[in-house]
Amino acid sequence: MESKRVTETRCFKVARVFPTDVNNHNTLFGGRLMSHIDDIASISASKLCRVTAVTASTDSVDFLHPIRPTDSVSLESFVSWTGTRSMEVFVKVIREDLRTGERRIAATSFLTFVGLGEDNKPIPVPRVIPETEEEKKLFETAAHRKEMRRIRREESKKFADYLLTKYPWE
Repeated sequence: MESKRVTETRCFKVARVFPTDVNNHNTLFGGRLMSHIDDIASISASKLCRVTAVTASTDSVDFLHPIRPTDSVSLESFVSWTGTRSMEVFVKVIREDLRTGERRIAATSFLTFVGLGEDNKPIPVPRVIPETEEEKKLFETAAHRKEMRRIRREESKKFADYLLTKYPWE
């Protein structure tokens, strides 16, 4: 399987923040931003493997600065690392004050995706080749994030054993 440059998976999305997008604090509703993040990340993942890619986990969404109705929100995503059958996608969220032009990193997110074959089972994915300093830094630090995901997944499975499936009204 041929490797691909990270840039081949890069995607961009820009949106205006409307009154229907904000919460009671007059900032972009976190769920709306998470929807944008998963959407763009899935496109980057599919661009890498050229098959249906599904979210295996949302590893993190770190909200760093509020996004207001006077801002635009720009998302940039790309596959930052690949394993054998999974890929890590990084999403950077930039808010821009449309009155002043000031830009800030508003959020960052890491998601894990798998590509599915015709039988809906995970398939091997191409390796990525980082080129920019940003891509290289994310690639170099991916092993630690992968280990943290593995530990968190094991803990989640153990925790799920304690959870009830019975509805309260039963």
